[in-house]
Amino acid sequence: MMVETGLVPRPGIMDIAPYVGGEAKAPGVERPIRLASNESALGPSSKAIAAYRALAGEIHRYPDGNAQELRDALATRHGLDPARIVCGAGSDELITLLLRCFAGPGDEVLYSRHSFLMYAINARAVGASPVAVPQRELTTDVDALLARVTERTRVIFIANPNNPTGTYIGAQELARLHAGLPPSVLLAIDAAYAEFVNRNDYEPGVALANRAGNVVMLRTFSKIYALAALRLGWAYCPPAIADLLNRVRSPFNVGAPAQAAGIAALEDTEWFDKARAHNERWLAWFSDRLRALGLALTPSVANFVLARFPDDPGRNADAAFAFLQSRGILTRPMGAYGLPQHLRITVGTGREMETVAAALAEFMSGAAS
Repeated sequence: MMVETGLVPRPGIMDIAPYVGGEAKAPGVERPIRLASNESALGPSSKAIAAYRALAGEIHRYPDGNAQELRDALATRHGLDPARIVCGAGSDELITLLLRCFAGPGDEVLYSRHSFLMYAINARAVGASPVAVPQRELTTDVDALLARVTERTRVIFIANPNNPTGTYIGAQELARLHAGLPPSVLLAIDAAYAEFVNRNDYEPGVALANRAGNVVMLRTFSKIYALAALRLGWAYCPPAIADLLNRVRSPFNVGAPAQAAGIAALEDTEWFDKARAHNERWLAWFSDRLRALGLALTPSVANFVLARFPDDPGRNADAAFAFLQSRGILTRPMGAYGLPQHLRITVGTGREMETVAAALAEFMSGAAS
């Protein structure tokens, strides 16, 4: 296809369906309840806000291109080697950089079927072929992934916990997946929701990245740390992969206010604990309420639930989305993820969850007709 200028884009670019984020506005509602993008219920630490504001007079200065203080803070918080940490403009950028380093035309990039849309989008952007591998009960299927690996496979992305299902695989299954891969295949473990998980068998990917040369763990400050607007993420890599990422990333890819806010957020462990406890309480509460309404839920360990609605046109996911939107409540339809009868609903504040539960009870009872 030729664009209006007469320039011809590289093959595959016009096949990309642009990513569409969750709704942020509801018609006629000044301040809607925003539960479409898995944003933090409590907002950022006051210390992170203060650190961000403190740099307002310094925005004419370039940031530290190596993000050394932030990497040191991450290393201290998680017991890691700072030399193996690479920071980026959200984990989205790091996904892009990994694909630029390891995949291209003729290559395949595997990912779990109902998973983060950016894996497929970024694979196509570098000319590679994305391969969606079926899940089992909306959970990453290790055997299915291993069966689909070919000589063309270059990267496998595993969101763990998975977005949008909220499910996860334990450390043993993750290790089994890695053990079945040839050394030429990169295993990228996207642990964006790791901080919410409270399961004994869960491990975000540090252990594998420490002992294997073809494993990278991706993390973000957008979720529990509530810094989504600052676009801040990080990768923990084998030294050789960290070197590659540093070669291809932009020299000043993380702004100074973002770095400062990230450091302050890591140090505010009291706020972190509060955010985690809030999610545990209201995830359980809201899940119980939706099940009582007859809605099927996946067993989420993240900060959202995935609810399946009836097939009846008057009670399906589209009808539920429209009804909630009319009440100023924004959720995320899952058609783009291959789950057209599901809505993903973020855990918000306690009052927000009570409001949504009451609205869904009204919708399911038929009182909204």
